[in-house]
Amino acid sequence: MKPAAFTYHRARDVAGAIRLLAELGDEAKIIAGGQSLVAMMNYRLARPAHLVDIGRIGGLDHLRGDGSTLRIGALTTHHAVEVATDAWLGRGFTLLRDAMAWVGHLPIRTRGTVGGSLAHADATAEWCLLAVLLDAEIVASGPRGTRTIAAGDFFHGFYTTALAADEMITEVVFPRPAPHSALLEFAERRGDFAIVSAAVDLDVDEHRAGRAVRGGRVALGGVAPVPVRVPEAEAVLAEGGQAGPDLFRRCAAAAAAAIDPPGDGNGSADYRRALTQTLIEDACAKAVSR
Repeated sequence: MKPAAFTYHRARDVAGAIRLLAELGDEAKIIAGGQSLVAMMNYRLARPAHLVDIGRIGGLDHLRGDGSTLRIGALTTHHAVEVATDAWLGRGFTLLRDAMAWVGHLPIRTRGTVGGSLAHADATAEWCLLAVLLDAEIVASGPRGTRTIAAGDFFHGFYTTALAADEMITEVVFPRPAPHSALLEFAERRGDFAIVSAAVDLDVDEHRAGRAVRGGRVALGGVAPVPVRVPEAEAVLAEGGQAGPDLFRRCAAAAAAAIDPPGDGNGSADYRRALTQTLIEDACAKAVSR
């Protein structure tokens, strides 16, 4: 199919993009890499009357890390993160680089952008899950100035976020490293949307023999309208214990019991619970081995 008719606008800078969004109102959509929006337009699931192209705005494709914080520009592509060195990311942020292997296929990763993925707010998208897991902060600019939105407050529902119609994402900030973390997902074919995705960030005591877990964070995608943290699984990790199959199995079981996933053509609710159990166990094992 072809998209419905629209008017194309090119923004030269952030201020110009914001002016266009304010003038054009709710009928306008931002386009950058277009890897999510164009597909929806082709199927006429989205019919914006205006497209505001921000792809050529300079200064929004950065990776800036100082070892404790990582700032990623909205126009940074998935592939740029995928090939970034430790010198750019910082050793505590290698999870982000590893997670990019799950994002579609290489042509999608070379065009798709971090900001676009967050704004699209697909519940199975890797950047959305990472943002929730690691307490990311989304920086948005609009006519009223710049504001920072916590990831936990950013995702409101299916493809719905806290962004106003006249705001655009300019940057995402990851405020702390996650040296013992991992993201895994399952799809019928590599590159397809995940049926379930799981990410963990473990607090590991490196000074104890055999490594001990003192706590951690668990997040899931594909089991709710938005990526979700799982407090029940985190409570198991907070009890502490030796890093190993027993602790990870109990953590995963708590998560599987706590969620109420949907059933659809990709699998039943019970199937998603079973995937959750397996993915969290494996993600914990991978995270602690880092």
